[in-house]
Amino acid sequence: MKFTLINYQEEAVRDVLKRLHKARKDWREDRYQSAFSLTAATGAGKTVMAAAALEALFHGDDKFDFTRDPGAVVIWFSDDPSLNEQTRYRLTQAADRIHMSDMVVVEATFQREKLQAGKIYFLNTQKLGKNSLLTRGHDADGTFPEMRPDLRSYTIWDTIKNTIEDPDLTLYLILDEAHRGMGVGAAAQNERSTIVKRLINGHGSVPAIPVVWGISATVDRFNKAMEGAEGRTTLPNVTVNAALVQDSGLLKDVIVLDTPDEVGAFDTVLLKRATTKLKEISAAWDAYTKAEGGQAVTPLMVLQAPDKPDPATVAEWIKTIRETWPDLTAEAFANVFGEHRTEAFGPYSVPYVEPQDVQERKHIRVLIAKSAISTGWDCPRAEVMVSFRAATDRTHITQLLGRMVRSPLARRIPGNEKLNSVDCLLPKFNREAVVAVANALMQGGGWDGDMPLRSVVINAQEMKPNPAVPESVWQRFEALPSQGLPQRTSKPVARLTALAHELSRDKLLPGAGKAAHAAMHAVLDAETVRLAEAIALKRQDVLEVEGAVLIANLQGGGTSFDAFVERADFAVIEDAYRRAARQFSPDVAKTYADLIAARLMVERGIDDDEEALIDAHTDVAALGLLPEVKLDLEKAATALTNDWFEQYRETIRSLPDERREDYRVIRGMSDAPQDVDMARPISRLEATVVREENGTERTVPMFEHHLMCDAEGLYPADLNWPEKRVLAAEAKRESFIGWYRNPPRASQDSLGIAYELDGAWRVVRPDFLFFAQEADGSLAVDIIDPHGSYLADALPKLKGLADYAESHSAEFRRIEAVDEIDGVLKVLDLTDPDVRAAVRTAVSAAAAYKGPAAKAYAI
Repeated sequence: MKFTLINYQEEAVRDVLKRLHKARKDWREDRYQSAFSLTAATGAGKTVMAAAALEALFHGDDKFDFTRDPGAVVIWFSDDPSLNEQTRYRLTQAADRIHMSDMVVVEATFQREKLQAGKIYFLNTQKLGKNSLLTRGHDADGTFPEMRPDLRSYTIWDTIKNTIEDPDLTLYLILDEAHRGMGVGAAAQNERSTIVKRLINGHGSVPAIPVVWGISATVDRFNKAMEGAEGRTTLPNVTVNAALVQDSGLLKDVIVLDTPDEVGAFDTVLLKRATTKLKEISAAWDAYTKAEGGQAVTPLMVLQAPDKPDPATVAEWIKTIRETWPDLTAEAFANVFGEHRTEAFGPYSVPYVEPQDVQERKHIRVLIAKSAISTGWDCPRAEVMVSFRAATDRTHITQLLGRMVRSPLARRIPGNEKLNSVDCLLPKFNREAVVAVANALMQGGGWDGDMPLRSVVINAQEMKPNPAVPESVWQRFEALPSQGLPQRTSKPVARLTALAHELSRDKLLPGAGKAAHAAMHAVLDAETVRLAEAIALKRQDVLEVEGAVLIANLQGGGTSFDAFVERADFAVIEDAYRRAARQFSPDVAKTYADLIAARLMVERGIDDDEEALIDAHTDVAALGLLPEVKLDLEKAATALTNDWFEQYRETIRSLPDERREDYRVIRGMSDAPQDVDMARPISRLEATVVREENGTERTVPMFEHHLMCDAEGLYPADLNWPEKRVLAAEAKRESFIGWYRNPPRASQDSLGIAYELDGAWRVVRPDFLFFAQEADGSLAVDIIDPHGSYLADALPKLKGLADYAESHSAEFRRIEAVDEIDGVLKVLDLTDPDVRAAVRTAVSAAAAYKGPAAKAYAI
């Protein structure tokens, strides 16, 4: 792979390969057909995950312990040829062992007896339609009612049938955007649905495709269709944790929805506002790139037109945009209409561009689209959208927005919500309709999947750092220990070598890679001495192959087994070595084997490096058969990783954002929560007006002394009763400096605390941080979290806060949980060991607050 998989992607690929291995085995041995799906949010990198799995399928992969399928043939099926073309491009961008020559677009002239092993064939609905040249001469019942065109020897269905029936081949069907066309009701019986079901279930003389793999953000209908497939086994689906996708920073954190506050024609006003936003976000990205270096971002604005746009109206749009930002030339405009042609809008001629090419054509700054752009398209540099569709078309709007949420740099910009957001302006929508769009985006309704966004804000106002807050407060803020979700797939040795690579790259520790390997070699040397006797026995096991011979007495009718022992050959030793290498890490195993071989050559005074290397591989294989060796190696790797992180913490903090992000990811490569530093917020987008359920609107209360504020020094916060009481009480304290409303979402400017619920790690984000000046002049920080004890996760969160307080109490003056019990605010001071003990033994959160450990909150 050309890309390094994010931890959740690596875990998903591992699970997909397990399904593919079982599916292949079931088909080859028992002729069982099977199906499963990969479900991940839009923007999670499903194509990258598919590329890694396909590389392993065709070529094998030691990292995933996966053996190649020499007879693998893949059909990649989607609803749109442009989506297929984009997928082909992405696969070659991601995979270094899948080339364009390995991917075949099935055109009308395609003709083969059977599909070729090691190839990916791209098909779409239209190619399998009843009027396609590929299918002409074939009926669903397997008959041939008309002569095949152009003396065609095989229809595409013949080719698929022959491929399935070849015992040396295994045909895999990948359904991209698998939720489309999978309806099981009468309304869904369209041509696409019929085609997909024929591929899955077979028809006439064409058997069902052996292995079906669905890829999408929403696969419920796919799963239901699989349940109705006769004779097909449904394997467990692979579902990517949306929280991990959110935490990765691959997606935008915020969607800002702008709409007029009154009835009227506001197209021009909001279009000018959108163009100004495009201009401002372009300047913001330029400033960020200048300050941080790295890849530049060229923002794009999408204009979503009705299905039959009036050319004169579109001409007015273009005129308004160019008057608002005169620097935009005619070349800055393009269209992706389904007509695939240059469009004339009054005096303006706007060329057509393939959707998959928009991202790379940086001169395009304004893209005019309808609804066809939604399916499968994405453009990470799309930062602003104006939709001129009516309020009744909210589904098309949410679908397109779902395609605009990828972060341009594939990472979150620390503390900068302006650069972590996408703007959508809706001139045709009233506020009620906009709220419906916001709900759909947050709840997954009306579009294709759970989009793990941080928030949707209507008519947002930007908050910036409060100039009244001392710099010392911000420095203290940045040093606070936050926690993220651990990534259980990572191995400690791989984490160590990844850290060593980055430290060496940034010249913080030259030769860090060699130092890491040397430290691991020292551990293996010590284990070799400590476990010498056990290793000698295991070495003998590696060098010997035991078996038995069945002897059948034809006269007496009896049978017996005779055991035998043979000397292992090179292939057996290498197999045992590779298994050990997967436990220790292939790189460390290789360098340690090379070290052993060099020692043996000196000790024996021989020049045969091949013989020495075989002996060294035997030694490594023997070490791999002892579980305690792996445990001790991983323990040492974790300790050295933690030491290096602590040693270079301040230096890492001074690096550019892009480099700090790599270290943040490595910190998270652990099966336990890790501490990470906070990032100073420099831009926050907040709503100042909210709409009640009864349709009335009210202004969000504004407060002083927040670390972020507007031009008047105020910050909007919609607080409940306990939160208001806590804020009022803390602001009255004599030592009070300021407060921080902790964002309830994954970002580096939000303090997170890990806790376990139902065996899985989650993160709670306490409501408030308070900053105070102690009598000795030092800065104190308090965590106070008003949280309802009636909630199902209340007790696990309390236990998480207790664990955090036990290991971090030196960083905070107070860590308190607050709740209203019988009209009284009660507090649990989690810096107190007795309170922590009471929380850990409580049967419920309410019981903890009602017990003797809780005190009345001082107001």
